[in-house]
Amino acid sequence: MTEKIDFTEMYVTHDAFRRDLDRLEAAAQAGKTGDPRVRDGWENFKAQLSVHHTVEDESLWPRLTPHAKAPETRALLREMEAEHARIDPLLEGFDRALEDGAEDLVVRAKELADVLGRHLEHEEDQALPFIQEVLTPADWRAFGRAMARKQGIRGASNWIPWITDGMAPADARRFLARFPAPLRLVDRLLWSPRYARRLLWQF
Repeated sequence: MTEKIDFTEMYVTHDAFRRDLDRLEAAAQAGKTGDPRVRDGWENFKAQLSVHHTVEDESLWPRLTPHAKAPETRALLREMEAEHARIDPLLEGFDRALEDGAEDLVVRAKELADVLGRHLEHEEDQALPFIQEVLTPADWRAFGRAMARKQGIRGASNWIPWITDGMAPADARRFLARFPAPLRLVDRLLWSPRYARRLLWQF
C-alpha cells in the first residue's frame, strides 16, 4: 500500500488562522482593536500567514507544476496563486484602517475572514487531494523542511505554541506527540510559557 501524506500540520495551521480571524472580528465588534495585546495578536497572525503563503508560493506550487497536465489542475494552481495575491491588499487595507481609526473595521475583518476562509477551504478541498495524488511523502517532507528553514528556530518557538493556543488539552497532547521529546520539553518549559505571557488577543 502506498504511503499517504499526512497533512496534519497544514490543517492545524489553517485552523489557527481561522481562530485568529474570529478573535480579530470579536475585538473589532468590541471596539478593542487599539488594545496592545490585540495589535500584537494581529501582528503575529500576519507574520504566520506571510511565512505560510511565501513558502507555498516558493516551494509547493512550483513542485506541483510539472504534475499539472490537465487544464483543471493548471487552473487550480493559478487560482491558488491568485487567491494569495488577493489577500495581501486586504491585510494592507486593514493595517491602514487600524492606523486611521476607521469605523468599518468589523466589515473589513469579516471580509478578510471570508476571503481567507474560502481560500483555505479551496486548498483543503481541491489542492490537498491533488497533492496527495501526485506527490510522495518525501516530497511533502521537503516542503516541510523549506517551511522550517523559512521559520528558523525563532519561528518554530512561536509557531508551536501558536498552533496549540486554544486547543483542547487532549488535541494539544496529540499534536505535540508528533515532535521529539526534547522539543516537547523545551516547548513546555520555555516556548509555551513565554507565548502565554504575551496574552495575545486578550482584551
